[in-house]
Amino acid sequence: MELQNAYKQKRAAQLHEWSAQIDLLEAKVANVGADVEVKRAEELQELRDKLHAASQKMKEFEKTSGDAWDEVKKTADIIWDDLKAGVAAANSKFH
Repeated sequence: MELQNAYKQKRAAQLHEWSAQIDLLEAKVANVGADVEVKRAEELQELRDKLHAASQKMKEFEKTSGDAWDEVKKTADIIWDDLKAGVAAANSKFH
C-alpha cells in the first residue's frame, strides 16, 4: 500500500506541475500572431484533454488494488508518458 500511495502522490504532483506549465503556455499564446495563436490553442486543448485523461486515471487509482492496480498502473504510465512528451514539445515551441 505504501508503494501505491507514493506512486499516487508522485503522479498527482506531476499533474499539478503540468497543469501549471499548460497555464503558462496558454498565457504565452496570447502574445503570438493570430495564425500561430489558433494552432497553439489547438495544441494546448489537446494537452488539456490529455491532462483530463490523466486526472481520470488518478481517480481510478483510488478505487483499485491488487491485480487491478497493476493494469491501471500500466495504462497510467502510457498516459503519463504521452502527456509528458506533449508538455515538453509545447514548451520547446514557446522558447
